[in-house]
Amino acid sequence: MSKKRLGLLTMTLVSLAIGSILLAACTRPGAPAITSSTSGGGSTPTSSSGGGAAVHMGTSSFLVPGITIPKGSMLTLIDDAQVPHIIKNGTYDASGTAKPLQEPGAPTVSQNFTGGDTHQIGPFSTAGTFHIYCTIHPNMDLTITVK
Repeated sequence: MSKKRLGLLTMTLVSLAIGSILLAACTRPGAPAITSSTSGGGSTPTSSSGGGAAVHMGTSSFLVPGITIPKGSMLTLIDDAQVPHIIKNGTYDASGTAKPLQEPGAPTVSQNFTGGDTHQIGPFSTAGTFHIYCTIHPNMDLTITVK
């Protein structure tokens, strides 16, 4: 086999390997689908398993900025990263300063994630807009709209 053909074969195999790795990294088997909503910039959860709404967390952010859930629902937070998170009621302001705050009607949220784990918060029994944030990662906050 000529050096030119060997080089072409090697580059093809490397390209396929990298493509496969990227494709695998972009998928999360078994994760409930979350679709974007046109109002308020949040998202509407959909799940055929009846397990309720779920939001995934990455290394230093929620993977969606907001979610809309029905009144009375629980919300499942899934830590896809192997990093700790401490999730509490509140948000970050425009300058990145943490603002702990429990809005009236919001359930108390205080969950410690050690990495790769899942916790439920709620139930959210009052309609309204509520905020949670990670005390460890600046600007990691989530808006929860309850209807």
